[in-house]
Amino acid sequence: MTRLEALCADAWPAVVDRPLGAWRLRAADGFTGRANSALAIGDPGMPVPAALDAVRAFAREHGIRARVHVPVGSPWDKAVAAEGWGLDVAHERGAEVAVLVAPLRGTLDPRVELPERPSDGWWRLALGALPTAAQRHVLDPGGDPRTAFGQITGPDGTVIGSVRATVVEDHLHVSVLEVAPAARRQGLATVLLASAAEWGREHGARWAVLQVALHNTGAVALYDRLGYVEHHQYRYLVPPAG
Repeated sequence: MTRLEALCADAWPAVVDRPLGAWRLRAADGFTGRANSALAIGDPGMPVPAALDAVRAFAREHGIRARVHVPVGSPWDKAVAAEGWGLDVAHERGAEVAVLVAPLRGTLDPRVELPERPSDGWWRLALGALPTAAQRHVLDPGGDPRTAFGQITGPDGTVIGSVRATVVEDHLHVSVLEVAPAARRQGLATVLLASAAEWGREHGARWAVLQVALHNTGAVALYDRLGYVEHHQYRYLVPPAG
């Protein structure tokens, strides 16, 4: 669990990633919970109350909400909750997340391009606009051959499907899976995932890993059909009001 959380964090790099013992204080101008939270996966090197004070100070420094990312049921989940921190119910993308894994099995589809850099069309489908500096840092820190930005283009040249795939050690981290509304229910998400899996296998990965909010039942069902299984869950905890 600890290793997998660290691999996922490396695949989704925050603008600032500061160690606090075995914790990682992360900030990226508010773009995603993963990149704007303290990843608690080991001993912070100080009592937990002091570590949480450091989390608050880091959040103030970077203008983000104080938030701790903890694997559910871990010692750090229990220790942070014991200090009165509770579920971040205001986190619109979902405060409770499943980490899913699967062996890499796939086939490259000729419709899927897998360049090392995202096109403007990829950005527009994935984010709805061209990226901010923080978004670019997290998703495309710069021509890394271990990352592919899969896309499918429609007849008019518009990107209608996108996926981000990053190899970290022996895992392929899959993220940003999007299909344009008009192109849904045509199996394009499955095609994108299969092509990303084969690309990852060719680049030395053996397993796929992805993170999906528990409330995103449609995505959970898709991944279940494709053979992904839950490895563990994590959740975001925030300080008590006041």
